[in-house]
Order: sequence, then C-alpha cells, then structure tokens
Amino acid sequence: MLSERMLTAVVRQCTKNYLKLQPTDDVRVPAPKPGQKYMLYMHVPFCERLCPYCSFNRFPFAEERAVPYFASMRKEMMMLKDLGYDFESLYVGGGTPTIMIDELCDTIDLAKETFSIKEVSSETNPNHLIPSYLDKLQGRVQRLSVGVQSFDDGLLKQMDRYDKYGSGAEILERIGEASPYFTSLNVDMIFNFPAQTEDILINDIERVVESGTSQTTFYPLMASPSVARQLARTVGRVDYAREQTYYQIIDELLAGGTDPLFDHGSAWTYNKRGTEAAGADAMIDEYVVDYEEYPAIGSGGITYLGENLYVNTFSVNDYNAAIAQNRMSLMGKTTFSKRDRMRYRFMMQLFGLRLDKRQFEHDFGCTVEAGLPVEMAFMKASGAFDRDTRDELTLTPKGRYLMVVMMRQFFIGVNNLRDQARAALVGEERELIFG
Repeated sequence: MLSERMLTAVVRQCTKNYLKLQPTDDVRVPAPKPGQKYMLYMHVPFCERLCPYCSFNRFPFAEERAVPYFASMRKEMMMLKDLGYDFESLYVGGGTPTIMIDELCDTIDLAKETFSIKEVSSETNPNHLIPSYLDKLQGRVQRLSVGVQSFDDGLLKQMDRYDKYGSGAEILERIGEASPYFTSLNVDMIFNFPAQTEDILINDIERVVESGTSQTTFYPLMASPSVARQLARTVGRVDYAREQTYYQIIDELLAGGTDPLFDHGSAWTYNKRGTEAAGADAMIDEYVVDYEEYPAIGSGGITYLGENLYVNTFSVNDYNAAIAQNRMSLMGKTTFSKRDRMRYRFMMQLFGLRLDKRQFEHDFGCTVEAGLPVEMAFMKASGAFDRDTRDELTLTPKGRYLMVVMMRQFFIGVNNLRDQARAALVGEERELIFG
C-alpha cells in the first residue's frame, strides 16, 4: 500500500530528527504542573530469558542484582513524592516485573500508601500464572498483561520461549485459570513474525478467543536495526509487505461482522464485549494515550514531561549508585519542538481512536488543521477519517491500520533511542547484553 510506505518513510525520518539522545546534567525531573493528572511508570529490567525481538532494557535475572534494585526504585519513588507528584495510575513494565513477586508486591504497596493510585497494571510471563503468584497479585493489580506472543509451538521454540514458558496448550490453560483474579487480563500477541503464516495467525486468534481473556493486544513486529539483525540471525528477515493483510485478518476475526466478540480499545488493542474490562475507562498497554506526560523510574525508564523526554541510565550499577547519592539516574534527554509535540498528540490520540480537536486548539493555540496541515491532508487523502467535525476526528478501518503503521515506526524510533542508551554500557553489564 502506497500510503503505508509513504507514512513509514516519513515517520522514520521524523523520529530520527527528534529522538536523538543528548547528554544531560539534570539530577531531577521537573516538578509537576498544578492540576495535571499523571501516571507513574516503573521499569523492572530482569528476565529469565532475553527474547531476540525485544529492545527494552533487560538483563539476565540474578537475585543479588534484583534485590538492591527494587530497594532503589522504592527510594526513587519517594524522590517523586518530594517533588510534589501524585499519581492515580501505576504501570509496571519490563523485563519481567513479577521476577521477584514479594519485592514487586512491597513496591506496589508502598506506591499505594504514598500516592492516590486507583489502578495498577503489570506485565508478566506465562510461567508466573501460578496460584502462589496470582494470590499475591489479586487486589494489588487490576490489569495483568501476559506476554504470550504466539500459541504456536514452532514459533515459541524459535523465540526461545517454549522450554521456559511452556507449550501453547499449557499457556492457554494458565490464562483461563488466571483470568478471574483480575479486572482485566490482557494477552499480548505479536503478528508478522517471519515464520508466521496466515494459518498460524488465525489459529493464534482462535486460541485468544478460546482463552476467555478480557483483552488482547496484537502488536506488529517492531524491529529497530539492531533487533532486525538479531531476528535475521535467529528467526528470519521481517517482511512488512504482508503486515496490512495480517492486521485485516485480526481485525475481522476479533471485531468484524454483525456481532463481534471484541471492540477496539486502541488501533491494536481489543476489549471483550460484556466484561468489566471493556468499559470506557479500560486500561491498555499504551498508557501514553490516557497520560500524555509521565515520569518513569528504574533503569531504562523513559520520562516525558513538558517538552522534554528523559532517558534513565541502562546500567543497573549506575542506577543504584545514582539513587544512593539521592539523585535520579538521568543520562540523556531530547527536547521536542511545538510541532513535534503537536505531532505526538495527533498520533497518540488517534491511536486511541479519537482526537479531541477543541482540546488540541486549547493546548496549542491553533487548530489541528492549521498546526498540522500536511499530516491532515495526507490522512484525508488516504481515507483515514470516519468523522471529521469541529469537535473530533475518528478513524475508518484503513485509518486504524495507518495508526498501527505510525505507532510501529514511532516505537522503532524509540527502540533506536534505547539502543543509543544501551551502547553506553561497559564491563560486565555490556558482556551480559552483547556477549
């Protein structure tokens, strides 16, 4: 599709321009704006296995590395309180946040005691869907997101997940057992793996429906150059030419027809109809849709506040040292222009299926048509808009796919930013990641 190729090229160039990490001497993130709602992101960078497609900050798990790290995160959390922050939502990502369940629970409990947190989202892996973990997470975590990626045993073996996390059938059974513990259980899937066929994809979708999960997210494979090279060595080269066909299959089987089982929560998140998790305030992985600005704690965390995006050091050693010295571990930042911030708002709100035109004009002092004339003209010419009124923009099915393309390419740009931060690792930590 011509519009997909054009959009990919444009977003790739834009992210190269504004996602360039510059060193910073800042020791704290900025204080909060009065009256603004914030979410807290917390990063746990430890995994039992390092997946070849993942560009997040992650290290092989070792208890002697993880225990002091959790203590440092709790101390950093209190630094945000001292700056005047309050939070109504907490998202714990990784890595594998549940790698040390008691440490995670202690950290969540402190967050709830310290801030006005109403909802907690956490990521996990299928091998942690066991009663001893679920009992501790119940009530503490409202939304649990399980990294499944695929139910196909062949793909799981290619991803080096089969031996550690179980077969597709075992994972399916665990999801069914875990679902009642949470307001929302999200099953994370990836589509467009090199070895994935349409039949494998359809089977994955059928297993998601069979699982009874209240939410599923189908991410397109997002390969920054470093990840693409690793994928090419392990599972094959990525073919973006078939991405739209695969997305249409997902969309039709989950949310198409006269009586769909799921509704769209975002361009790639689907909420099961008739469940509490399908409500208007349903939590999704892309917290940036609901919270445009957010501080992030932990090694590898990425903060977006005002016009600045900050990146924490990817070194766990340096992170712990910084927190011990009562400073945050900011190692770099990039500053967005007003036009960059308008583009970011345009992308994130449309990815969330609706752009509030009046809010846009209030916040930026111009209409979206005046502020982003080229972007609006392209999306209109591509048939992306379903409703285009004085109040809002909403999307057609083609528009939703274009937002998948835009977000895929944006996140590849963020992965490139992570690669810049990861390149600063030295010594043992560099050896653990790069070999």
